[in-house]
Amino acid sequence: MLDGRIYNFSAGPSILPEPVLLKAQEELLNCNGSGMSVLEMSHRSKVFDDIINQAAANVKEILKVPDNYTVLFLHGGASGFFSALPMNLGTRSGKADYVVSGNFSNLAAKEAKKYLKEVHIAGSSEEDHFNHIPTQEELTLDPEADYVHVCWNNTIFGTTWKYVPDTGKVPLVADMSSSYLSEPVDVSKFGIIYGGVQKNIAPAGLTLAIIRNDLIQKPMDICPKIWDFQKEADKNSMLNTPACAQIYFVKLVTDWIKETGGLDAMKKRNEEKAAVLYDYLDSQSFYQNTVKPEDRSMMNVVFRTQSEELDREFVAGQAARGFSNLKGHRLVGGMRASIYNAMPKEGVEALVAYMKEFAKAH
Repeated sequence: MLDGRIYNFSAGPSILPEPVLLKAQEELLNCNGSGMSVLEMSHRSKVFDDIINQAAANVKEILKVPDNYTVLFLHGGASGFFSALPMNLGTRSGKADYVVSGNFSNLAAKEAKKYLKEVHIAGSSEEDHFNHIPTQEELTLDPEADYVHVCWNNTIFGTTWKYVPDTGKVPLVADMSSSYLSEPVDVSKFGIIYGGVQKNIAPAGLTLAIIRNDLIQKPMDICPKIWDFQKEADKNSMLNTPACAQIYFVKLVTDWIKETGGLDAMKKRNEEKAAVLYDYLDSQSFYQNTVKPEDRSMMNVVFRTQSEELDREFVAGQAARGFSNLKGHRLVGGMRASIYNAMPKEGVEALVAYMKEFAKAH
């Protein structure tokens, strides 16, 4: 890490790659020879047109996006998108299936109820405090639904989908906010992949969506034009002024992913980092991780001690070790280490060293 930098375990907005930050710093006053910053640049300029087109091209290349999909950069983050989703896709039967595996899939289902005549909870792990992902056998899917919605990685509860559910001919829509670009994904198995970019890709304030072209259709009349997928696709994500700086960071981060070996190499690094933490958790009894091993996230690792008092003491000691944002979400307490793409393995090793010292002292 650069001098003065800390290990930022925040769940989002989160750590960004140091080479990307240095590149942005270098170009802050003169982006691509324009004589101005991307922060003050017209989105109608040739320079920004090149940036947004290259950002989309990078996403398509990295994820091997099929030709019959469109990459969109939209406002509102994941919450904005899951509000727009039923208005865009729920025009046939007015019904949708939602699998509730954590907080954000639950919020998405509640939002959909405002616009659809029927929202069916096709599976849930809420009774088990969201400690696992529902299996295919546990899902009750409606073949007449307009779409099936899942949240791929549950940031708060530390779980992730390890299989792609079979939804038949019904389009599968996945919120991948906190696992986006962390590993290869077979995009062809999804109707839509979307997510807020503030976990792995860019600063907060942007939605990255990959939408199969047949799902870009006329939405409900009540849909605001800014969330009309068809209008945004027709205008290359520039129906109005887009989040220019965030899109610029998408380009820089995807450049970095390409330069560091693509998503196969990224997955290998992420698995190695997660193994350092999970192997330690499994080797002792002072800390607990209650997630079923087969559903553990490699992006967000949750753990706790044997008392809330010790949890608070652990979190209070983080600053002295050069760490930040280890406190668990208010819904679950305990601790959470978000170890996204930009977190170096050394940061996870340093965290484990602190955990060992704390456990020995208590």
